Amino acid sequence: MNSANDPMNLLEQARAYENKYTESYTEEHPVYHMSPPVGWMNDPNGFSLFKGDYHLFFQYYPYDTVWGTMHWGHAKTSDFIRWEYLPAALAPDRPYDKNGCFSGAAIELDEGKQLLLYSGVTPLNYNVEEPVEDLPPESDRYQNLCVAIGDGVNYDKLEANPMLLASSAPDQGSLVDFRDPKIWKEEDGYYAVVSNRSAKTSGEVLLYKSSDGIQWEFCSVLLSNDGSFGKMWECPDLFSLNDKDVLMISPMEMEEQGLEYHKGHVSMVFIGKYDRNRHVFEAEKDQATDYGIDFYSTQSLETTDGRRIMIAWMQNWGERDIRPEGLHFFGQNTFPRELQIRDGRLIQNPVRELEGYRKDEVVFREVDLSSEGEGEYFTLPGIEGRVLDMTIQLSTIDPESFARFDLQLAQDDSHHLLLQFYPRENMVLVDRRNCGKIQEEVNVGRFCVRNRQGSLKLRILLDKYSIELFANDGEQAASYVFYTDIEAQGIRFRGLGDVKMDIEKYRIEV
Repeated sequence: MNSANDPMNLLEQARAYENKYTESYTEEHPVYHMSPPVGWMNDPNGFSLFKGDYHLFFQYYPYDTVWGTMHWGHAKTSDFIRWEYLPAALAPDRPYDKNGCFSGAAIELDEGKQLLLYSGVTPLNYNVEEPVEDLPPESDRYQNLCVAIGDGVNYDKLEANPMLLASSAPDQGSLVDFRDPKIWKEEDGYYAVVSNRSAKTSGEVLLYKSSDGIQWEFCSVLLSNDGSFGKMWECPDLFSLNDKDVLMISPMEMEEQGLEYHKGHVSMVFIGKYDRNRHVFEAEKDQATDYGIDFYSTQSLETTDGRRIMIAWMQNWGERDIRPEGLHFFGQNTFPRELQIRDGRLIQNPVRELEGYRKDEVVFREVDLSSEGEGEYFTLPGIEGRVLDMTIQLSTIDPESFARFDLQLAQDDSHHLLLQFYPRENMVLVDRRNCGKIQEEVNVGRFCVRNRQGSLKLRILLDKYSIELFANDGEQAASYVFYTDIEAQGIRFRGLGDVKMDIEKYRIEV
């Protein structure tokens, strides 16, 4: 694939390039998970409501399926399932964002325009008012926040950019790790949370305030890391939910903490109270946002009917070099999820609009899976497919005898994705070791479910290259990508001990 080199026409070149691939989109892409029309995609950006549609931007390099100089791709939807792909919104075509248009937010202004607040990656030789000091020896860039305003398709970057310099952060904040604003409006003006790494902490969330969304001033350190949660905190998002306040972040280089947080780049939430007088967040509880391996960089919005909807990049930075051959794109987002707080926990379930795309219902009740020893796998008529929404309910009258439940998905003679439930340990295991010739770097993921004395309700969203699990009506969610051949569509079951199963399965057609 060719790259664009003319700095004067980078946006036009990106738009012309991506337009050549719009006809092939439905042939190779996921069916109901949003992905780029062509090229590389990572973080979702600017998830917001504008003129009645829900807009989603995304980190984007159209010219290859590997990470490159970041643009902003653009799509919109009315129901979170059917996406209309719009021309690329931003390209790194100014001296202050020459090294990339990194993550940010979007909001509708009172005058009917859409404002984009994004992280501009600035070369060291760009002259700004504040000096560039104390950068890591290997760094050749730093980050500032920039503004573009437009009509939902075309955006003009402000001549005064960058509008907020990294040097505005307190406590000798990092000029390299200053990024990922998320903007919202309150009665007294606009607010934005921003990621930062200070000299005193290994990650913090800063709060800024503006009267117009353009000129910003520092407000407070909203929350700092005490060393317990990784290093740099990325992609902050603050909102209220069921009389609680929620702060979402994506920590880098997290150390493993039991089965709650896996090692590496993760996403997590603090649940507590945002003190609007002191502008600080008082965390009462923390939990993983998603217990799978492929989930990072969350964004949320509030719908016109009052729901809080979240989306994330369904990928792991450690596996970014593992991809199928022959595809013109890489990267996809999770299916959008409705959020709630229940019993002090964040609850996630697929947006209800998916039910309108279900086809060909297949239902079985009280299927007896009981067996002794290892038992044999078996199938059920009509329970197969690669693009589906399926719910399994397991139950037992003898918890002591129920040792394990096995489920093979995307199965053929040589390959399968394996799910296992261990009721005595309250653990779900996802095993990708037999998914095909592409071997994932991390093959096995685990998470715990709440004790139900041998019962489990598991909703499964399966698409061409991914699986998302929702346990016990959204108490835990887990996301994984895998690359078994699309033709592998078998589903098989096995129970070890006394266990019965109810199952509902739908094909998804978009």
